[in-house]
Amino acid sequence: MTDAVANLLSILDLETLEHNLFRGRSPQVGWQRVFGGQVIGQALVAALRTVDLDRSAHSLHGYFMRPGDPAVPIIYEVDRIRDGKSFVTRRVVAIQHGQAIFSMSASFHRTEEGLDHQLPMPDVPRPDELMSDNEMKAMVMATAPDNVKAYWQRERPIEMRPVTLKHYVSREPLEPVQHIWFRATGKLPDIAAIHDCVLAYASDMTLLDTALFAHGRSIFDRDLQVASLDHAMWFHRPFRADQWLLYAQDSPNTFGSRGFCRGSIYSEDGHLVASATQEGLVRLRRK
Repeated sequence: MTDAVANLLSILDLETLEHNLFRGRSPQVGWQRVFGGQVIGQALVAALRTVDLDRSAHSLHGYFMRPGDPAVPIIYEVDRIRDGKSFVTRRVVAIQHGQAIFSMSASFHRTEEGLDHQLPMPDVPRPDELMSDNEMKAMVMATAPDNVKAYWQRERPIEMRPVTLKHYVSREPLEPVQHIWFRATGKLPDIAAIHDCVLAYASDMTLLDTALFAHGRSIFDRDLQVASLDHAMWFHRPFRADQWLLYAQDSPNTFGSRGFCRGSIYSEDGHLVASATQEGLVRLRRK
């Protein structure tokens, strides 16, 4: 297990303060605000702590209300809305400085047999045919501005291999579609709930960036204000987050300073394991 993955697991291991009350911390790596995927993952952990082990997450819907402060712990308050025979519903509110920064509703389901179908996985190159994380880093570090270099210099718990690098090296407007293989950079425990929470963490990475493809822009552009507004996920089939997963993303619409994006997540053998949607702020800053 890499140090970055061990640190991610420690961040997801919330401290229990009281019944339905948990505390999470943020990595101290110089970020100005808390990464949205971290809050989603920690909120899902908090909800799972109040659910029987025979239930697994099947959906979550969250709203980002305020930027998180990395210097201050995040308090997660869980409301046990309903415990049914098949489904369990929880509401989680993340609090800092006495104010809500994120709220999430999550539903958990006991596994059942039933009808089965899915759309096929896109036909794209496999991860072993693509540039490795270290090769990408070497390419970026040679020409990138300082703020982009700072992002790539950090050891990360999630390795990503984009199918095409055109967006990263060009300002040309592109079709708002991207395919990225990703996985945790080290082996995770054999606990399905941990893989769900790591996937929730990773699902916020690169998704909103897809809305910028059509405009030849990047989230690193200093004249753009980019932030997640909401995030939804559905967990369809079992998977491992430490094995290659394909994140097939598109952005059907950007309007009114908001971009809408969708993602389908496939295992390497072609099973659709999860879906995600997100709308985010994509605002041109006034000079």
